[in-house]
Amino acid sequence: MSTGPEEQRRHDLVLLRRVRDRIDREYARPLDVPALARGINVSAGHLSRQFKLAFGESPYSYLMTRRIERAKALLRRGDLSVTDVCFAVGCSSLGTFSTRFTELVGVPPSVYRDRAARGTGELTGELPSCVAKAVTRPVRNRSGIEKPDPAARR
Repeated sequence: MSTGPEEQRRHDLVLLRRVRDRIDREYARPLDVPALARGINVSAGHLSRQFKLAFGESPYSYLMTRRIERAKALLRRGDLSVTDVCFAVGCSSLGTFSTRFTELVGVPPSVYRDRAARGTGELTGELPSCVAKAVTRPVRNRSGIEKPDPAARR
């Protein structure tokens, strides 16, 4: 008995949600796309393509966004060095961590930590944590917003 295209799509989305949930749970562990793909018995390339279609970003980008989101919370606490935070969130390279952090947040992790300690430039407790988390979530591809077509106004 074969499944129809709609059933197959639902099945694929269930698998992709499992991958996303695993990233959310295990962001601090050594994770890579091939390991995530093996977990659902597909190739790394297939996982990357399908994940991006479903969620708008690659599994690696999603993982790094999760790690940076958690790093921001640890840096706001102020009791850990940038290096300690880097390793606590599962990054193995301080350089890659700092580059991705700066790309997503707009400032290097040390600057972010210093501003948070002074209470400038970021939310530091004025709002409930659920609201602060939503507002301070790292945003990938800020320049990816489509610009209106000037010819469309005519």
